Amino acid sequence: MFTQRWTRRLEELRSRGRLRTLDPAEGVDFCSNDYLGYVATGWPARADDSLAQLRSASAARLLRGHHAVWDEVESRLAAWHGAQSALVMTSGYAVNEGLLSTIIEPGDWVASDGLNHASIIDGLRLSRAERFVYAHGDLNQLADGLARAARDRGADRELFIVTESLFGMDGDLAPLGELAALAERFDACLIVDEAHATGCYGDAGSGLVDALGLRGRVTATVHTGGKALAVCGAYICCSSLLRDALLNRCRHFMFSTALPPSVGVWWNDSLDRVQSDAAGRAALHSSAQRFRAELARNGVQSLGSEYVVPVVIGDDARAAQAADRLRRRGWDIRAIRPPTVPEGTARLRISIHANHAPSLLDAVAAGLADVLKDLAHD
Repeated sequence: MFTQRWTRRLEELRSRGRLRTLDPAEGVDFCSNDYLGYVATGWPARADDSLAQLRSASAARLLRGHHAVWDEVESRLAAWHGAQSALVMTSGYAVNEGLLSTIIEPGDWVASDGLNHASIIDGLRLSRAERFVYAHGDLNQLADGLARAARDRGADRELFIVTESLFGMDGDLAPLGELAALAERFDACLIVDEAHATGCYGDAGSGLVDALGLRGRVTATVHTGGKALAVCGAYICCSSLLRDALLNRCRHFMFSTALPPSVGVWWNDSLDRVQSDAAGRAALHSSAQRFRAELARNGVQSLGSEYVVPVVIGDDARAAQAADRLRRRGWDIRAIRPPTVPEGTARLRISIHANHAPSLLDAVAAGLADVLKDLAHD
């Protein structure tokens, strides 16, 4: 029976240290994606909110869920990124699933980095294309796969490469320039998920693709509001042709109730704030470098190079124990376990924010070292 099946499965997760529960947000935030600190510092009150703006949407945007504010937001997003068009949807998961399952078709070939987000994996499954998963950042393996796919390419077969720019569980950057060169060499389309990079790179914060001058060399980029921008929803930057295709064929857009217009008002406020927040971006990257240096000084190894700082523990239960001990010290750091990360790589994922004080970062680095030493002697 259903109850017996799931009782057994949940008990198995518990025995392996992988049972997840909903825990309240307590202590200093070192686990959310509020990279620029906008959630922590709050938003100024608005004097011009009206009841009309605050009403909820009650239909998809193609019915009666569209509002003029979304035309304004999408125009501003496209200009921010130097793209022809932008399209706002309800969530980053919906954007990745919807984009990939719409423009990648059965018979196509798509290469995906081995550490790509679950929403990318699911979108590619829905596409029913031939999937080629290359080892994380392995350009040689990717080039070999592209060469084979190009040799077998028919008239209607498209090739795609899909990657994150900043990997949200590993804290490292994709080699975007090299990926763009491979895409051009083999006439493939490059799609980049900028979820963890949006707001945090470039003079105006529009992300890594733009900071590296690659906008004209990618087919589409995916961005979310729910991380550094601190607003609901997500969006795609792409050509006008691709936007029209999504309006007409993307089921995740066509059959989802729109975000309420009030959220569009907050999008405009967030864009005002983030584009002028060079100081916040500088503080974020400086804090990340300081924290990583303090970890190393305390003998703690970490992955990556950016403001997402993973410390691999390995064993699931020990990672959960370490997180619990850190939270008891007042620091909200969570354990990340399979299937979110590969088997045997359970870790603490520490998210540095622009508003973390230097003294706090030093204390957390030293405290983490103490916790790991204690665990080693248990």
